[in-house]
Amino acid sequence: MRHAPADPRTDRTLLVTGAAVAAAGTAARAEAVAVRGDRIVHVGTAEDARAALGGRADETLELDGGLVHPGFVDAHCHPVMYGQALAWVDCRPERVPDIDTLVAVLSEAARDLPAGVPVRGFGYEHRRLAERRHPTCHDLDRIATDREVYVMNASGHGGVVNTHTLHACGITAGTPDPDGGSIGRFESGEPDGQLWDAACDRLTGPAGVKIGNHGPNFHLSEPDDIMADHLLRAQETFLAAGVTTVGDAQASRREMETYLRARESGALRMRVSAYLTSALLDVALDLGVVHGFGDDLFRVQGVKFYADGTLGGWTAYFPEGYAADCCHHGQLYHSAEEYAEIVRRAHAAGLQTATHAQSPFAIGMVLDAVEKAQADVPRADMRHRIEHCGLPTDEQITRMAGLGVVPVMQPQHHLRTGDGTLTAIGDLGHRYNPAGPCLPAGVPVVFSSDAPVAPPAPLEAVSAAATRRTVLGTVLGDASLRLPVADGLHAHTAAAARALHRERSVGSLAPGLLADFVVLDSDPLDADPSELASIGVRETWIGGSRAWAAPGR
Repeated sequence: MRHAPADPRTDRTLLVTGAAVAAAGTAARAEAVAVRGDRIVHVGTAEDARAALGGRADETLELDGGLVHPGFVDAHCHPVMYGQALAWVDCRPERVPDIDTLVAVLSEAARDLPAGVPVRGFGYEHRRLAERRHPTCHDLDRIATDREVYVMNASGHGGVVNTHTLHACGITAGTPDPDGGSIGRFESGEPDGQLWDAACDRLTGPAGVKIGNHGPNFHLSEPDDIMADHLLRAQETFLAAGVTTVGDAQASRREMETYLRARESGALRMRVSAYLTSALLDVALDLGVVHGFGDDLFRVQGVKFYADGTLGGWTAYFPEGYAADCCHHGQLYHSAEEYAEIVRRAHAAGLQTATHAQSPFAIGMVLDAVEKAQADVPRADMRHRIEHCGLPTDEQITRMAGLGVVPVMQPQHHLRTGDGTLTAIGDLGHRYNPAGPCLPAGVPVVFSSDAPVAPPAPLEAVSAAATRRTVLGTVLGDASLRLPVADGLHAHTAAAARALHRERSVGSLAPGLLADFVVLDSDPLDADPSELASIGVRETWIGGSRAWAAPGR
């Protein structure tokens, strides 16, 4: 009988030594990791790890100190959108302090572009501009009047276009606000250039992705090779931050095509769990795309819903109005009844749901819908998610525990926009991202970046949760709202993996799990919580193979 030759992908062995190892389930540090194929076979002493490989290591990673840590899991981000935003003009507050500077940097970019090519920027925060307002179409007309100019707000929920774009999209004073979106207007009623949420459907063109009242539309398509470049650029940044697995928190046709092409060509380098936009719910149900459709590299995990809007864009829903403007309430994407029905349909089919909800009202709407769906069709361990979950009450946190609902928070949001949130909603803003009360209540809080709203930087997120200090120096809330560093690291690894239903493969360093790990310069548990972001990433490994290394290593 002839025997098939050994498969080097499954038989290859790797021994990792020379650095402390963050073993699963303990704060104690191991000495080494043994890997066979793409899986960990042992974590412990160097001697035992070598013995677990039968004394044979095809490759040895001999480190010079540092820490071998589980690869970080970013459970809520938008990688394709992030790569695209990185290709646009950087309009973040650190670079653009006022509208004149915004115009100047976009004008400089326009001079280098061929005629007719859109001029696009990302990241302005109107409350951190000197003028304390959004740019208008007239501001952007100073950049170009013969092509599209679009600058997206840091929230990702919309932005501002020039007059040329308003005309091209057919937007006039008589154009009504769409369901789930809004068109900004001057006092005269003429459009001022702002397009929010569902109104951004206008920007994708007749054949482009449409979202309707199922969320903000940031799905601007470009040629296949350009979309591939966007994903490659994003992956490089995630891997450089030590992120090995991501949850794409709003996948449309654009994202699915980009991921599948990358997977086919071998260009998909990190693990992706996609949550389809709820605009595709009927398609997913018709195709039977349920129960984690896919494999360890790419899978469709669930469906992304929206309850309300964003705190950054003042579209999160407060029925009593904003502290800064009692006549401004934000918006809901669906009525409570409509939302409960689409959640019921997804739940009944076995699809995990992930709902964007920021205000206490919107969070309550999600909990009511999940409770009703479970009562109608009991299903164990669904782990329905609340994305952002910015302002839950203590009572709502208790309800999450009882319902098995998982909050997926972004501490980098309160780091960057906490002061603006205080301006918008008053003292309630001190409670923004209350991770601290979750664990005592039995709620497994999860961290993520929401890139491009914030860059993938897990240690910055853990630091922000531990200190609750904003970039302007404001400390939000009291100590009870903070999350210790060890718990924050868990929130960005094992807890995040569980939120993706991937805890049996990623998020920890333990036998049987995939060998996804990152080598850090030092141990975060030994650092001042405020200094965590300064800890460098040396290398990132996925499935026992080096996926990224710092320059010069």
